[in-house]
Amino acid sequence: MVPGATATPATAPPKVGPLAPGQRWSVARKREVVLRLLRGESVELLSLELGVPIFKLEQWRQKADAALDGALKEREAETASTELAAAMQRIGELSMEVELLRTRIGRPGPLARRRSR
Repeated sequence: MVPGATATPATAPPKVGPLAPGQRWSVARKREVVLRLLRGESVELLSLELGVPIFKLEQWRQKADAALDGALKEREAETASTELAAAMQRIGELSMEVELLRTRIGRPGPLARRRSR
């Protein structure tokens, strides 16, 4: 290590700053900003530091909250898909049963249609 140089920890997140003109915000940069907001940093200060309007920061936070809620409701979606699969299987079984009964009605036997005389 060079004397007088300060070391930065390898685990520290990269500093997110304002973008150069014409540059776009990547998903990773937006994620870092939203995480900073969720950790309690001031929206006003972040807006000034990053050059992003407050309403845009709030939109990013709301989208992140909605995505998080959706991810946490995954179990409910699994339950619905499991119930749907079971219902589809039962429909298949009933369809087969109907076809077998229709075939049985077509040939002579106790369930055969009788013609009137």
